[in-house]
Amino acid sequence: MTGGRTRRRGDELVRAIHDAALAEVAQVGVARLTMEGIARRAATAKTSLYRRWSSPLDLVLDALYHAHPVERPSPGTDRLRDDLIASLRQLLDWAVSPAGAATSAIMNDPQRDPEVVNNLFTRVFDARGGTFTGTVLRHYRDHGRIRPELVTPLVMDIGEAMVSKHLMDKGTVPTEAELADIVDQVILPAVGHGH
Repeated sequence: MTGGRTRRRGDELVRAIHDAALAEVAQVGVARLTMEGIARRAATAKTSLYRRWSSPLDLVLDALYHAHPVERPSPGTDRLRDDLIASLRQLLDWAVSPAGAATSAIMNDPQRDPEVVNNLFTRVFDARGGTFTGTVLRHYRDHGRIRPELVTPLVMDIGEAMVSKHLMDKGTVPTEAELADIVDQVILPAVGHGH
């Protein structure tokens, strides 16, 4: 091929399409999301998208699935506090990423469709292990370090809820000390590891 630009294929093309889908939904929202807009942003043919995804939403959910980080707790299950703090830090990193912006656009859509939100949870969050701190808590529960009855859905959401509240109330990203306070004062006592 002449002219300098080579044709993208395989994983490189999929990454470009995923990036375009996340940027497009973050900018235009779910209601105005189209295959045409994603294809234009990805600089590829619309037919390339339809070969793999059935709809713009299907494409966005696939992009979010691949962009969603999975917390990897310490193998030795002896660093619960550190692993919880690391999971909240990972949450913050994700929140300011293109995937976080796309998720925010879906969740904050004025005409929020319950089916879209349900698909986001089942096809992305649940499929990738659930909440950030939930992954850590389940790991420690499964290794006998936390009593199983204490790892409830509510407890698994506490860290994320506290970080969200901080962001809304203060308009700033929590510091390392504030993340540690969330872990020490809220999550650890909830799972029987308080001071």
